[in-house]
Amino acid sequence: MAKKEYEARTEELLTPIASKQGVEIYDVEYVKEGADWYLRAYIDKPGGVNIQDCEAVSRALSDKLDEEDFIGDAYILEVSSPGLGRTLKKDRHLEKSLGQEVEIKTYKPIEGNKEFAGTLKSFDSSTITIVNGEEMVFQRSDVALIRLALDF
Repeated sequence: MAKKEYEARTEELLTPIASKQGVEIYDVEYVKEGADWYLRAYIDKPGGVNIQDCEAVSRALSDKLDEEDFIGDAYILEVSSPGLGRTLKKDRHLEKSLGQEVEIKTYKPIEGNKEFAGTLKSFDSSTITIVNGEEMVFQRSDVALIRLALDF
């Protein structure tokens, strides 16, 4: 199985657990950092998640992962909140963040800059638009990272 398949299968296993615990799945990622693999599940709910939410989801997900045993590598399971400065990776993240302050980092400089901030105005399959005094339209293929701004 490939990395994306591990993430998708984990999200399938996590869906009923999240529902039972009253949280939503924000994202699942399987990444290598140094010598270690990490399987990270980010959960959220209105008002934010607490340590008890993370612990309950982690225990239930760990049991399911042990049962299914579809990841051949040794990995570290982490369940947490996506945090205040959360990365907006999916369209559903962008949809929820319309009208909020965001930071955008681009792969290459645009007019001498690689970092931009503004209010997320709109997005579609190929562009992201922010407003900061003026409207700025970015090609999604040029955006390395978009996240909620911590302090604008």
